Amino acid sequence: MPSPQAQPHLPAVRRVVEPFDPDASPSLLGRLAHEVPERWRTVDRSAHAPRLVTVPGDDGTDRAGAALVTARPHTAYLKIVDAVGDVPAVVEAVVAHARGLGLAQVKWEGWTVSPEEAAAAGFAPLSPPLTPVEDEAGPDAGHVRWLGDGPGAEPPYYGQTTHFSCGAVTALVAQAHAGTLPRGALDREAELTLWRDATNFPSCEPVGLGVAVRRTWPSSPVTVHLNTDLPVFLGHLPEKEQEWRALLQRTSRTEAGRIGVPVDPGRLSLTAIRDAVGRGEHVLLLVSLAGMQGFDVPHWVLCHGVVPGAVVIEDPWAHAVAGDTWVDAHLLPVPDASLDTMSVLPPEDFRGAVSIGRPRQRDTPQG
Repeated sequence: MPSPQAQPHLPAVRRVVEPFDPDASPSLLGRLAHEVPERWRTVDRSAHAPRLVTVPGDDGTDRAGAALVTARPHTAYLKIVDAVGDVPAVVEAVVAHARGLGLAQVKWEGWTVSPEEAAAAGFAPLSPPLTPVEDEAGPDAGHVRWLGDGPGAEPPYYGQTTHFSCGAVTALVAQAHAGTLPRGALDREAELTLWRDATNFPSCEPVGLGVAVRRTWPSSPVTVHLNTDLPVFLGHLPEKEQEWRALLQRTSRTEAGRIGVPVDPGRLSLTAIRDAVGRGEHVLLLVSLAGMQGFDVPHWVLCHGVVPGAVVIEDPWAHAVAGDTWVDAHLLPVPDASLDTMSVLPPEDFRGAVSIGRPRQRDTPQG
């Protein structure tokens, strides 16, 4: 969790924060219980530490407002799923709670709040995702309030359309954020085309991804950071399967040398990631989802911004069955220490990344 940011002295906001139990908590809400949306009860959010934030009424005996808040573990934000009752008061209470925890950000899913109501509470609209939001998989709109300095320009959000194309999506989003790729060109055809060039069947390993990015955008400086000489992502496969995928990874290294993509054998530090992002570069970073989602699967995310104590990432995947939506995955602040831990992968405790610099000139569209 990042260190609390310096804040002016603010009056205490009365609030109660307690774990949310879908069975027991509605009975605690008194007259507000009938306003609670059904999704509070039907989605198992237990992996994301659901909390009920309430504010008392004027007489102190009943609850005038309530909000259901969640967050991915090992991150630096809170998300309001919904607020009911005295919405302005309870949202103020959530923001005060987040400040007390030293968090960077509060988000608000747009299930029931209007843009005008969110703006009145100090929230800015999030750009809607470029991929359609499936029914009940997330709201059409979302809002964000930074509790200190924000990270700068907002990248587009694009959710991967397969289980294996996260590497390609992070590269495409990076280039769209940099202005190298028109946002309108970030679609499923672009996703699968880049994945097909980068894949080690079915995942994208660092060298192959770096080579594919350089071939697609020849004017973008690309460096692969990989502190192991061994093939990666293969330990779970039978020996015969490992052999030909290892050959493809060696071929990617040969191709990297041929087209001038350096492969840095050192472990990329969090300081170096922050410095690169501060220079306007983008870092595609391999992480394990064990910390944020509870299962140890390697996954590509995009590091594109920094705030005090945290790196701001784009995660192209959200765990809908746990109530995790694109609002969680977009503009997601992750404390430096958490990102450092989740980006060290077994079995060799390696870190894999691809950094993309500012283009030297405009690329000719690739066929």
